[in-house]
Amino acid sequence: MSYETLLCVIEQGVATVTLNRPKVLHALNTQAFDELERVFLALTSQDEVRVILLTGAGEKAFAAGTDIKELVGTNPVTGEIKARRGQSVLRLIENCGKPVIALINGFALGGGCELALACTLRIASETAKLGQPEVKLGLIPGYGGSQRLPRLVGQSAALKLLMTGEIIGAAEALHIGLVDEVVLASHLLARGEELARMMVAVAPLAMTACLEAVRRGSHVELEDALDIEAEIFGRLCGTNDKTEGTAAFLEKRSPNWTGQ
Repeated sequence: MSYETLLCVIEQGVATVTLNRPKVLHALNTQAFDELERVFLALTSQDEVRVILLTGAGEKAFAAGTDIKELVGTNPVTGEIKARRGQSVLRLIENCGKPVIALINGFALGGGCELALACTLRIASETAKLGQPEVKLGLIPGYGGSQRLPRLVGQSAALKLLMTGEIIGAAEALHIGLVDEVVLASHLLARGEELARMMVAVAPLAMTACLEAVRRGSHVELEDALDIEAEIFGRLCGTNDKTEGTAAFLEKRSPNWTGQ
């Protein structure tokens, strides 16, 4: 499958999706969203893909935001349609059932920051710049930023960014919890690949079950969330991987996971 706005490489269970519109700092236009949808639908259906890395080509940008040229002619109807389209694609990424690690190199602004927010983890280079500057365009985030950001960093920190349009560096993003790690720009891809290999090495069903438990449990009361955890724990107790994992531990050998 070929793409014009991104690249996709699969190697040893890890898919690396690279946004590739360097002349516009990987700004997210309609075609970019269409191709993100296509590639994530394809990767979701491939059992051999265990982890997905998402980044931007080069060191200048992860994604600098929505393509402003497409915003100029929007009206209330087309604007809402555009927002819902972006939300749909980011929900697909968020709920693809596999960990998606954003490797943030350079700018992640507006829609680019929202794209990172939809990922499971966010690793930033020391030169990364993040923010939701939509208020400077007379807008608010349209792809979920006003909802995911406060869930991640808290309401006050989120509102500070949303209402000022401030762009922050990697150190501040780490401090408020917007990113999970900060590394040298030259080490960014290597760190992402290292994390991906660690995830590929564990039991496949258990790893994705962690994602399921946290995602489902985060939207309900604690008692209901504990029921979800117990349900998933019980389900895993009936798998071949659980039998293999416990046997390997007792026999002091490496497990041979089958994902069953």
